[in-house]
Amino acid sequence: MSAQALDGLRIAEFGSYAAGPHVGKMLANFGATVIHVESRSRPDGFRLQYPPYRGGKPGIDNGACFAYFNDSKLGVTLDLKNPHGVELAHRLVDGCDVVIENMRPGVIERIGLGYATLRASNPRLVMLSTCNMGQTGPRADTPGFGSQLTALAGMCNLTGDPDGPPMLLYGPYIDFIASTLGAVAVLAALERRDRSGEGAFLDVSQYECGLLFLAGPLLEYHANARIAARAGNADPQAAPHGAYPCAEGGWLALSCWSDAEFDRLAEAIGTPLIARDARFASAAARRRHGAELDAVLTAWLSTRDAQTAAHALQAAQVRAHAVNTVADLFSDPQLDARRQWRRRPHAVIGEQAYCYPGFELSATPGDVTRAAPTLGADNRAVFRDLLGLSDIEYERYRSLGAMD
Repeated sequence: MSAQALDGLRIAEFGSYAAGPHVGKMLANFGATVIHVESRSRPDGFRLQYPPYRGGKPGIDNGACFAYFNDSKLGVTLDLKNPHGVELAHRLVDGCDVVIENMRPGVIERIGLGYATLRASNPRLVMLSTCNMGQTGPRADTPGFGSQLTALAGMCNLTGDPDGPPMLLYGPYIDFIASTLGAVAVLAALERRDRSGEGAFLDVSQYECGLLFLAGPLLEYHANARIAARAGNADPQAAPHGAYPCAEGGWLALSCWSDAEFDRLAEAIGTPLIARDARFASAAARRRHGAELDAVLTAWLSTRDAQTAAHALQAAQVRAHAVNTVADLFSDPQLDARRQWRRRPHAVIGEQAYCYPGFELSATPGDVTRAAPTLGADNRAVFRDLLGLSDIEYERYRSLGAMD
């Protein structure tokens, strides 16, 4: 097997939950040595605060959510409130190319691991700090999770029925926008470092990253002072456009973006004449008579399961797909063919399906190289083998509480 693209890159990750660790996971999947740093007194919140858990009971190594975002990494413990723990953290970072952290602004500086301090002994260091609002600004210190960020970034105000409340999106949605862009930023900084020899500090605001998904509504307001509003599943151009019930409890997502596509839809469902019906002859007319058109579609779909309906419409070159459940994702032949799920045995949880990044490199393919670490599992391997501490030094730090 060829070497992975990021072989030789070493990363210290002072992160928790999703936004920081997901950056490290993607880089680890392509060969970087990522060292996830926690404390026994304050472990990563995903270990104990987010189900599911093995056996249904929270436990420090039972959390599948933590494992899901930390595969392919090494795991160590350091007490960063202990000066000896901070000293050891400095020794760790001095041998790293990248530091990733997603604490609240100012915290990493207060414990003595801010970028200005770290770069004094490691001038080539690239450091990524990612948090809700970024490191500066009047609300920089505001805490929150993904559901608050999607609300703040305008997404929730566009989601839901026109006469209903804004709908909260799946919690960490905006975290993954920011973490994916954060990984790109790290690679760009490393490319610059290779040319200039200089490190960099990267300030990633998760809030601002989310705005990328509102290009249309933002432009509409900027150009025409019109505020986009909730419209359910309606679209200003496509008609029909929505999710429709099928037989056996399934749903079909369907959209027609031209009159020609609607003609093909009408033919496929056995009602070619409706394409010449004045109520449905144009997208504008189809939107005005949406309820009547929905009744025609629902009648056809009521006798077909979602997959059968999707295949029939796709054969007619109509944009249609079944709405997958989580169970469907594990049996999807497309995901299986691309090896999206990599199953690895976790020391406590047992076999777990890990999610591979949605891209591949042809010459240097990545992989899920190992299951997520149990708490502190790699202390000796990292501090002895990677850092080169002697037995005496290792035992001294351990006896002083540096590793909790």
